[in-house]
Amino acid sequence: MNSSYDIRAPFTIIDEETAKLFSPMEVICLESSAFYELVRQVMDKLMEQKKEKPKWISGEEAMSLLKITSKTTLQKLKNEGQIGFSQPMKKLVLYDRDSILSYLEKYAEKPFN
Repeated sequence: MNSSYDIRAPFTIIDEETAKLFSPMEVICLESSAFYELVRQVMDKLMEQKKEKPKWISGEEAMSLLKITSKTTLQKLKNEGQIGFSQPMKKLVLYDRDSILSYLEKYAEKPFN
């Protein structure tokens, strides 16, 4: 039996016939510690991406964040300067997520101890 070392899978020794069977597929072997480190890095990256929220959000997103259903209430908060906004175009109003969160925090009730 003629064996060869497959460079694509550095820790696996396979024979020529087996290598021909799997030629369209690449098999990667990892030590368990390397596998778990890779999974941890992927999870960290996904969590990091999930944490990144856009600074400017639509009116619908602002209303959802504020838990309100009235566009009039949103307009009132904007007009009174309670929440920040940007109007890059005539019919496009974007709201500052951080100012909405600050507004909510400002009126949050502190727990009794």
